[in-house]
Amino acid sequence: MRIRTSVRENHLSVAQMAEVGITEASIAERITADNLGCWVAEHNGTLTGFSMADRLESEVFALFVDPAHEGKGHGSALLRACEDWLLLNGCAEARLNTEPGTRADAFYQRRGWTPTGETSGLFAEDKVMTKRLSRS
Repeated sequence: MRIRTSVRENHLSVAQMAEVGITEASIAERITADNLGCWVAEHNGTLTGFSMADRLESEVFALFVDPAHEGKGHGSALLRACEDWLLLNGCAEARLNTEPGTRADAFYQRRGWTPTGETSGLFAEDKVMTKRLSRS
């Protein structure tokens, strides 16, 4: 939870995540059910980021990088891991939600994600984006 709560944009506290059902226990349950793929990035033994993808929803569920390690390629590698895993699990198109106008919004668009014009969100109205998945 350290990385998730340390981000500068799209910040949620542990309490806010719990309000919407995102807890260590709920994530563990989804992983155990084999519906959630999870990846971590590390540098010199230090966790620098993580990502999660939900194969049932064809969705990148989470991607967060420690602010001290942004711009080093960790986010790109984590996103590619999600995309590859979703494709491997039969998802031809993936979706994600991100806060409009943020660095994350621009990050996803530079990597081929397209805004749908829809909004979705827990505490704020996030932009919905999709990407047609293909083998690299």
